[in-house]
Amino acid sequence: MSLEYEVLATDGAARRGRLTTAHGVVNTPAFMPVGTAGTVKAMTVEAVAATGAEILLGNTYHLMLRPGAELVAKLGGLHRFMNWDKPILTDSGGFQVMSLSGRRKISEDGVDFASHIDGTKFNLTPERSVEIQHLLESNITMVLDECTPWPATKDEAALSMRRSMRWAARCKNAFIDRPGYGLFGIVQGSVYGELRRESAAALMDIGFDGYAVGGLAIGEGQEMMFSVLEETVPALPAQRPRYMMGVGTPADIVGAVGRGIDMFDCVMPTRSGRTGKGFTRRGDINIRNARHTADPRSLDSDCACPTCTGYSRAYLNHLFKAKEILGAMLLTTHNLHYYQDLTAGLRDAIEAGNYAGFATDFEAGLARGDIDPL
Repeated sequence: MSLEYEVLATDGAARRGRLTTAHGVVNTPAFMPVGTAGTVKAMTVEAVAATGAEILLGNTYHLMLRPGAELVAKLGGLHRFMNWDKPILTDSGGFQVMSLSGRRKISEDGVDFASHIDGTKFNLTPERSVEIQHLLESNITMVLDECTPWPATKDEAALSMRRSMRWAARCKNAFIDRPGYGLFGIVQGSVYGELRRESAAALMDIGFDGYAVGGLAIGEGQEMMFSVLEETVPALPAQRPRYMMGVGTPADIVGAVGRGIDMFDCVMPTRSGRTGKGFTRRGDINIRNARHTADPRSLDSDCACPTCTGYSRAYLNHLFKAKEILGAMLLTTHNLHYYQDLTAGLRDAIEAGNYAGFATDFEAGLARGDIDPL
């Protein structure tokens, strides 16, 4: 294994760990802001680092289309290209390609698809996906997998999952092992516990630096998602990091940590920041609502981010109504700080043996709601 991972503390199934890469340390549980095309939207990398983020996610599909992996490599790799000197994980591109309904064809070899930008034809194989991520200099490379659509029958999920396992073996063979860089496998199998356990066993036979749980948060609902985790996580090796892909809401993260997940990514805090939704310790806020027009309070009185310490809800409301870019920047800044504060709080709680208390307080805050008087 080329990535070092250490479990520092446990509290039930919840884990506090440390992942060491060639570009630095990632403390877990960790949330990875999404920098799909080499940028976290509405943020500079300096501002992202100031939120406490220790690792970013980039995307193979988008970067292979533009500016191209070979160009990024020529310019010194993705870290230098985007001026981020901390770790980077890259999604394999599988999810994006699978979502190209009508513009892609899946075979045992890989996926043939047409670019959503200009219709250019591409062939993405497991080997090419790994090669692209190597050119990008990703610290954590993800295997190419087929993200099984929801809903799927057990037979459909089994066929999809087993193809992904064959692709995973090809990715392992294509990966160039080197210190500080690693390859993660992805567990598939839809909502079928038997298939999830089969997938986990197949990946462990191949051997990876970490194990992701894919194919969730695509419509199955939180209760089913947690049930799948309870079936899947115990089948994964305790000594390697566990990553839940594309998740999620703050409540999803708290619940998944309690079921043994270490790493998360989601576009939710940044996408919401561009559309007027703020996450707070008392639930979500739509800053466009008229009730914020003359509200002098900060978004979250318990938050020390630059947005909450410097700007009122009234000002943010004005920025969004006036369609000023600064509104998206300030709200995205807050949302990313909130997510980093959440995972930092989870790390502290696990170290103190108080995960259950943290989860109870988190739920109580949401239940209380945004009821402070002006």
